[in-house]
Amino acid sequence: MKHIKFISILLLAVIVFSNYSCNKQESFQSAEELVASVAVNLETLTIDQLKAKMDSFEMYNLIDVREPKEHNHGYIPGAVNIPRGTLEFNIGKEEFWEKAGFYFPAKDEEFILFCKKGNRSILAVDALLKLGYTNVKYIEGGFKKWELTYPLLQEKNLELESHGNEEEVGGC
Repeated sequence: MKHIKFISILLLAVIVFSNYSCNKQESFQSAEELVASVAVNLETLTIDQLKAKMDSFEMYNLIDVREPKEHNHGYIPGAVNIPRGTLEFNIGKEEFWEKAGFYFPAKDEEFILFCKKGNRSILAVDALLKLGYTNVKYIEGGFKKWELTYPLLQEKNLELESHGNEEEVGGC
């Protein structure tokens, strides 16, 4: 009888420990560690691959996740600006897309995201995948790489908001 009671208590301890360890969330020492851990499983696109898509008139949704003041200073042609901080709230709203002058895309369409250097877009791709979007990629090197490689292929909205000497947003 003592053995059955001991085994029952041991089994209960194993179950409790298993549940605790399975529900424990991963912890990171820095934002860079978090981004690196997320990026491992994501699809990327080079700027040359994006340029080829543009030249072949392929259909895709290009999303700039930088803040409006960054976007207005210069962006890849055809991009819609949905800042990282509002992405999850606006991506699925038909009225947002209408106001931006774009059609409302389905979750299985191709989405290509970019930010200044790539870190915010990595986190944004991860968020969209968790929301059920199935074909989401980010641009390696972000807008900075695009701007350096294709300096004449960008649009600007400088009359809407100036870029100024303000502090960088989002650390990337």
